[in-house]
Amino acid sequence: MEAKTAAVTMRNITKRFGPVRANDKVWLDIYRGEILALLGENGSGKTTLMNMLSGIYFPDEGGICIDGKPVVIRSPRDAFDLGIGMIHQHFKLVDVLTAAENIVLGQEGKLDLKAAAKKIREICDAYGFEVDPNQKIYSMSVSQKQTVEIVKVLYRGADILILDEPTAVLTPQETDKLFTVLRNMRNDGKAIVIITHKMHEVESLSDRVAILRHGQFVGDMLTKETNAQEMTNMMVGHAVTLNIDRPEPKDPKPRIVVEGLTVRSIDGILKLDDVSFTANSGEILGIAGISGCGQKELLESIAGLQPVEKGSISYVNDEGKKEELIGKDPLAIAALGVALSFVPEDRLGMGLVGNMDLADNMMLRSFRRGRSVFTDRRSPYKLAENVIHDLEVNTPGVSTPVRRLSGGNVQKVLVGREISSAPKVLLTAYAVRGLDINSSYTIYDLINKQKESGVAVIYVGEDLDVLLELADRILVLCGGKVSGIVPGRGASKRAVGLMMTKLGGKADEE
Repeated sequence: MEAKTAAVTMRNITKRFGPVRANDKVWLDIYRGEILALLGENGSGKTTLMNMLSGIYFPDEGGICIDGKPVVIRSPRDAFDLGIGMIHQHFKLVDVLTAAENIVLGQEGKLDLKAAAKKIREICDAYGFEVDPNQKIYSMSVSQKQTVEIVKVLYRGADILILDEPTAVLTPQETDKLFTVLRNMRNDGKAIVIITHKMHEVESLSDRVAILRHGQFVGDMLTKETNAQEMTNMMVGHAVTLNIDRPEPKDPKPRIVVEGLTVRSIDGILKLDDVSFTANSGEILGIAGISGCGQKELLESIAGLQPVEKGSISYVNDEGKKEELIGKDPLAIAALGVALSFVPEDRLGMGLVGNMDLADNMMLRSFRRGRSVFTDRRSPYKLAENVIHDLEVNTPGVSTPVRRLSGGNVQKVLVGREISSAPKVLLTAYAVRGLDINSSYTIYDLINKQKESGVAVIYVGEDLDVLLELADRILVLCGGKVSGIVPGRGASKRAVGLMMTKLGGKADEE
């Protein structure tokens, strides 16, 4: 059998950022007609490696060949000229323009939107995309925007595609559609690389996996000849248990009672519409829904950060006495034991100060409890040390400014600080967003420990598989309304996915 020529050959690729080697003499081959999953923990160098292939970074050492010919890629323009396109996790689209206008934006030559729309429809018909060239970006769902990004690189002639966390905010049904399109593109001879932390997607979609660890190439193998456990062990360097523990709730009692909650955004858009539910102590209540369906507004309303149009949010103390939270300021709500851990796209924009070190960021949670004019620095310093140890935060030390940490490590600091405050209610959104599997399971264990100690946990997550394994009950939001509340144990992923869209009917709580 004749050996295939790799579409991309990367040899001895090294990239340094100061004293840190993000990539260290990496060898990688990418073939046409296959889907390659690029795996590794946070900080293993996956995105850096692909950024060099797509022209965002330039390697300090090593070389790249396309179809066996040495090339120099100094910019995204060079990458496009070589047929390489990268679809980033955070979309780069202009909201007020149409799909067609975004797709042709930056192209040289005479602008002919009619001809562009025809070519876009041909690409969509070839691979199974659903795109209206004349639809404005601001009116699109997340999956439609992602589709525009993919069509944009295909329009420019890319036949080597890189997708970074492509299913992070998609429903199961949208994920299935995307996978069908990717398989059609593979069958057409495209070379496709996906960066993902979701092992079940790797097993379902990819033909081959390549694994990086600490910036070095560990190995590659056919997906059909390995399994999630083996791949995870190679990523981490030691055995990792892939089962999420879900202990039964012990003596659950109402802790947060929400009734008829209605919330509008500052521009008058209805974000939550007559939402009612109860979160119990000693349980994890999962919140499922497509991106932007009201999860953020729900948590911020409970924490006192979001104005409420009508409804009630009650905190129930250990004696069963209700206390209305609407009208209280965030500090008063936090004093009751309500902790909000929200991991936004900009992790430094929600409660952490980039120029302050880890100890001082820990102190932000507790300095108001000081009993003198002098600040207690010893306790926050010890707390920072504990978070670094327990969550394996990769940092030179406690005195390192938070802005110098990677996004994943910033996230660990944020989540660890809120959990360590011993809350009665833990509101956590996207706690493992972008974290590798080892770090994610550390966070799941910490959340379960909070549950076992009697904390009411309200958990917003992007990975429905994790929600089904971790949560005791799942509240499903669709367009700001409650589609239903289902038990975590035994719930159908497909049924919950349908409830997240307008396809599913309302389910009764069990």
